[in-house]
Amino acid sequence: MKQVDYSVLMSVYSKEHALFLRESIDSMLSQTIMPKDFVIVCDGPLTKSLEELLDAYVKKYPQLFQIVRLPENVGLGRALNEGMKKCKFEIIARMDSDDISLPDRMERQLSALAEHKADIVSGTLLEFDERHPEGFRKRTLPQMQEEIRRFARRRNPFNHPCTVYKKTAVIKSGGYQHFAWFEDYYLWVRMLMAGMHGYNVQETVLKMRVTGMHQRRGGWDYARAIIKFRLYLYKRMVSKKEKGLPI
Repeated sequence: MKQVDYSVLMSVYSKEHALFLRESIDSMLSQTIMPKDFVIVCDGPLTKSLEELLDAYVKKYPQLFQIVRLPENVGLGRALNEGMKKCKFEIIARMDSDDISLPDRMERQLSALAEHKADIVSGTLLEFDERHPEGFRKRTLPQMQEEIRRFARRRNPFNHPCTVYKKTAVIKSGGYQHFAWFEDYYLWVRMLMAGMHGYNVQETVLKMRVTGMHQRRGGWDYARAIIKFRLYLYKRMVSKKEKGLPI
């Protein structure tokens, strides 16, 4: 596949590990189709080890990296909105600061984006942790547009850590908006309801580190957030159905 120019969009905050961040960045620098722009948002002040690591990359690749510094921690959604403003290209690849992209991730997803005339493309991811470095569970989602729309009524239709999307489509849909724990799902639903097209690559494109994730997403706050989002989905789906519009 020929070179396609795209931006990588990543957010990092003080509790991240420098080693994990290095592995994540290096996995994007090892793609069969390399990025031409790499935007990293510092969501609040970082530790010395994280700052030193970012400085090293900027010195080594001065034309590639853009470091966006926010004075305080504002959360993932708002941080990504700020980073998106700096992305040079229409196609943006999301990357979390502790995950690992497989070398052909971008080649597969860029090809799917063009072939299916999609506005957003995700793919299968493999969950891993320190006890299972080779991975222990895959998260595969429906492949085609109609399947994705039906699935979105019940569950998140795209794996956020490995999404590739068109900047204009996201901005037109209002970008990331606050909805505790569900900023990405909230965005996908708005994009689908606006008639934008999605596709999910069925092959594994990313390894997602899940260490500590279940602890972070436990408790009553998370349970209340689930109920609130389910109510939102129900109300929007009913409204769409009454107007004869599919999702």
